[in-house]
Amino acid sequence: MRIISLIEDTEGIQGCVSEHGLSVYLETAKHKILLDFGASARTLENAKKLGIDLSKIDIAILSHGHYDHSGGILPFIEINQDAVIYMQEPAGNAYYHISGSSEKYIGINPEINKLPQTRKINGNYKIDEEIELFSGITGRKFFAKGNMELKEKVDGNYIQDAFIHEQCAVIKQGKETILFSGCAHNGILNIMDRYFELYQDYPSMVISGFHMMQKEYSVQDIENIRCVAKELSKMHTTFYTGHCTGQEAVKEMKQIMGEQLKVLYPGMVIG
Repeated sequence: MRIISLIEDTEGIQGCVSEHGLSVYLETAKHKILLDFGASARTLENAKKLGIDLSKIDIAILSHGHYDHSGGILPFIEINQDAVIYMQEPAGNAYYHISGSSEKYIGINPEINKLPQTRKINGNYKIDEEIELFSGITGRKFFAKGNMELKEKVDGNYIQDAFIHEQCAVIKQGKETILFSGCAHNGILNIMDRYFELYQDYPSMVISGFHMMQKEYSVQDIENIRCVAKELSKMHTTFYTGHCTGQEAVKEMKQIMGEQLKVLYPGMVIG
């Protein structure tokens, strides 16, 4: 299995640009897969620099309906009209970041909803023996504080985003299992609980932001991050994180998880 981080928030290898977004290339025995698209065409620029031909992608997966994971979709389809793009049906809804009087649209470009190659699903879905998708994450352990400013606009009113548009990809290759979860808005522990519920085990590897980034951290915030790290450290899983996790959270988690936690950057070869 070949896995390469295409774009992420932090500085990458020489020649690769960064941006607030996430995209990962994954190659299995049967498929060439794109996991999220980043926020713009910069994902395509990095892929070209890394020698990855995105026109050969046959399966693409959108983890959730936010711009920083979907902004590269329209540039992507200019070079690839054949890949099937899997997304949860609610990922096409209108999502906003509301902070005080500030209102910012953070959903996907509405044009994406019209694309013939999108396959909108509801709930769990098995693509084939290598790739499965799951949602239905209802646990709320250590739910991210930043989620409270994320809303869905319904009939002109803002309601709390319940993140039913978030899905996780499970890629199986031999004895190795990869879990990809974009931003883990539902909480990484709750996602791992849902994974265990479905598969009665934990994956070999997780690639995901943990959505712990904040402007300021209280004592309780830091304690919550440490509690999450302690729970993750009990699993036989290697975690690759970045994007929305935040440097402070990574620092705290690394003290507990050590090399079990690895930090993403553009151009990183994983595994």
